[in-house]
Amino acid sequence: MILLITVLALPGCRSIRRIGESRQSIAARRLSGQGFKAMHNNQWDVAETLFSDALDVSRADDRAHWGLAESLWQRGEYDLAIEHMEQAVRLSASDPKRVQRLGRMYLEVGRDQEAQEQSLVALATARNSADVWALRGDCLLAAGQLPDALAAYHRALALQPDFPEVQLQTAEIYHQSQRYGRLLATLDRLQDGVGSDATPARADVLQGIAMRRLGRIDEAQKCFARATEKDPSDATPHLELATLSLDQGNVESAKQSLAMALKLNPNSLSPHTLNPNASADPHWDNEIKKQQARLANEEHGVNNSARLR
Repeated sequence: MILLITVLALPGCRSIRRIGESRQSIAARRLSGQGFKAMHNNQWDVAETLFSDALDVSRADDRAHWGLAESLWQRGEYDLAIEHMEQAVRLSASDPKRVQRLGRMYLEVGRDQEAQEQSLVALATARNSADVWALRGDCLLAAGQLPDALAAYHRALALQPDFPEVQLQTAEIYHQSQRYGRLLATLDRLQDGVGSDATPARADVLQGIAMRRLGRIDEAQKCFARATEKDPSDATPHLELATLSLDQGNVESAKQSLAMALKLNPNSLSPHTLNPNASADPHWDNEIKKQQARLANEEHGVNNSARLR
């Protein structure tokens, strides 16, 4: 009789447990929803508290892990953020959006191989996602595989033609391969999408370099000047202006631009590289030295001419 009662009671116990778990899940989801609302309103502290509360209610809430990961990432707790995003991926059965975000996090902290793996996992289930193809392109770019990266970026742009981050990376690759016509066409499309004023300063620098290489000097000068206005802390457009002035034989203007470039970037560390994880542009030092040598030669020539007169 006791055994029979126990057997009959088991389904009821499981039902009660399921009801309890369901209520916990609903409560956690409600808190997570409030957390995402706070996050979208840039109330990151509030969002972090709500996501933490949701996890106190249910550790199995993948959305709470995802939201907490984003909140922690926002304040620079990268390792802990990645741990929670890994949990979000596991609990969501490798949802492509979460996989893509985890891959992006890996890439941004220099865990390139893990980022590569996540990009392939995401592609296996979401080949029609522009964000996933963008991640794949960035992973290939970090590995130095420029042609493959360019192909991935084109897949992303085929799915989402107006994708400023991808358009800028594509322009960078065209710059590296000296395909200036394609570079300008890519940046023209970028400007059409976001407007000239909202275009990143780096886009203006790349456009100016292409214009200079194609002999369109006045347009190049305008591009570099526009870049200095958008990002006064960037030394790169000043270095390009120095190059442009030397090409035109304007020594004084070159001296001023080069001095400003060195003032802004005294450690010869360029803020712009193809690899977003790199801290220095290996060509920056050489470019500075080259322009300094050109300037010295030009000044020497001017002094000799003055003495002859």
